[in-house]
Amino acid sequence: MKVAFFSTKSYDKEYFNKFNHENFHELTFFEVPLNHQTASLTAGFEAVCVFVNDEIDEKTIEIISANGIKVVALRCAGFNNIDLKSAKSKNLKVLRVPAYSPESVAEHATALILTLNRKTHKAYNRVREGNFSIENLTGFNLSGKTVGVIGTGLIGASFCKIMLGFGCKVLAYDIQESVDLKEKGVQYKKLEEVLIQSNIISLHCPLTPETAHIVNAGSISKMKDGVMLINTSRGALINAQDAIDGLKTGQIGYMGIDVYEQEADLFFQDLSESVIQDDVIARLISFPNVLITGHLGFFTKEALEEIATITLSNLSDFENVLMLKNEIKS
Repeated sequence: MKVAFFSTKSYDKEYFNKFNHENFHELTFFEVPLNHQTASLTAGFEAVCVFVNDEIDEKTIEIISANGIKVVALRCAGFNNIDLKSAKSKNLKVLRVPAYSPESVAEHATALILTLNRKTHKAYNRVREGNFSIENLTGFNLSGKTVGVIGTGLIGASFCKIMLGFGCKVLAYDIQESVDLKEKGVQYKKLEEVLIQSNIISLHCPLTPETAHIVNAGSISKMKDGVMLINTSRGALINAQDAIDGLKTGQIGYMGIDVYEQEADLFFQDLSESVIQDDVIARLISFPNVLITGHLGFFTKEALEEIATITLSNLSDFENVLMLKNEIKS
């Protein structure tokens, strides 16, 4: 099958070529994102493979369908960037990677917590400059703290287990409760109770109309003073301007984000010689108690192997008219 890959980096080419055994599929890699302006590049292909910041809206779908595309393969778990209704109207199959390495994202969320708490990034920079002072680097014990987890799917469940291992009290909110997590000691509560009682809140839910801006001025006002807020899921779960207001008042004491609502124009690019035009993220970067990583949570060897293997398998299942176990249906 001839597949056009969009938003590709060197690691995409490396892992997909490595696991495309015997060149079963014909892979072509484009660095540009897929959107209605670049959709003409799909002419002559049977499938497209896209990532989190590609825009597969109605206009894009109209063009790629006319070009002969039959299947859209997402090399990620989230699918909020694709118009499923339009895809269905054009008989486009949409496939995803529902679980590649839940531990990779859960462990990254933990890394954000520990870095913010123990200020290891600041200590590292000090020591490199010959400054061995530990003034203003005071942290707190993670053990014994109450950690709120919003969303307990595969990633959220993995994160819960890590926090239990640290000796934390873990509260969780999800529309579907996990018996396994309950048996391990996780306590499910109403969302408001999780917000009120938690010292640390970590977001692990998908982006849906119901969860968009789940962290806003109203929900922030319910949180503990000095709460730590972590987001490794989807940027639009947080109203960034409201978070800035919370940081300025001290309601939010720490914030670690691996995702950002307007990240499509920023992440996965080297902008070190550019003036950042996004005033919101520029303000967030300016806070000493905010840690931002550029959608790095998935980026482990194990996760990249799983993403490549499952994505290529999804494409093979489609080509061979087999059951599409990872199909997204509207």
